[in-house]
Amino acid sequence: MNKREKRLLPLLKKIVVGTTVISGAFAVTAQADLEKLLNYYQVGDHAMGSQIRLHEKSEPLTLTPPGATTQATASTVPGMDVSNYQGSVNWSTAYANGARFAYVKATENINYVSPSFAQQYNGSYNIGMIRGAYHFAIPSASSGTTQANYFVDHGGGWSADGKTLPGALDIEYNPYGASCYGLTQTAMVNWINDFGNRYFQRTGRYPVIYTSTSWWTTCTGNKGNFSSTSPLWVARYSTSVGTLPYPWGVYTFWQFSDSGIFPGDQDRFNGAYTRLQTLARGS
Repeated sequence: MNKREKRLLPLLKKIVVGTTVISGAFAVTAQADLEKLLNYYQVGDHAMGSQIRLHEKSEPLTLTPPGATTQATASTVPGMDVSNYQGSVNWSTAYANGARFAYVKATENINYVSPSFAQQYNGSYNIGMIRGAYHFAIPSASSGTTQANYFVDHGGGWSADGKTLPGALDIEYNPYGASCYGLTQTAMVNWINDFGNRYFQRTGRYPVIYTSTSWWTTCTGNKGNFSSTSPLWVARYSTSVGTLPYPWGVYTFWQFSDSGIFPGDQDRFNGAYTRLQTLARGS
């Protein structure tokens, strides 16, 4: 734990009655769970999927999808996503255990850059992984164009080096208030569209979109169609990927667990390693 966490931990303990957090987010049953909860409530420090887990996690998590291994196969590639919560990552161990790609949190809104970004982004690259950056969106705080610019300006760009994936837009439940950020479904679709178009203008690539089917259905009303430009990264903590957000017919990445053999969340690329390389090159 860092100094800030040590200062805040006693305050969080005071809002715990027995084993239940008064906020109703979820039950805290051990010190480790309380420390994980702290991450969810730090302003600007929200990890990919942290709010989806709070709202949707209902099934026991599996370390790997059925029939999968931790090694790359002809049809899938194992990987991971990390944020400041993981701190300094041992990339040599993660690579030895089979991870071949990593997404790293770069930014949130226009007021947060992950303190761990450089170590994680450069470390994964240096060990031989294909890496990418992601932005935790707060659509109620500033425009999609503004947040796309902030993301690119603080590590979320793309280069045609064959080792860098297009940036990912992490759009999920609002950690600060209403799930859909107070936006109408049409306004949400417009916000996502503005972010994607500006990212394309800055980098020549459209972003990967990370979301869950439930959030997407509720907050966009299935009114937007980004399937022809943005690869889908779906979050579902189960033994199957389930129904995909409309109108994607195929997913590119699947975040299926929040713990496992790799640090951070456990992910799969839906294709062979050569296809992952193709996605990185943009060809």
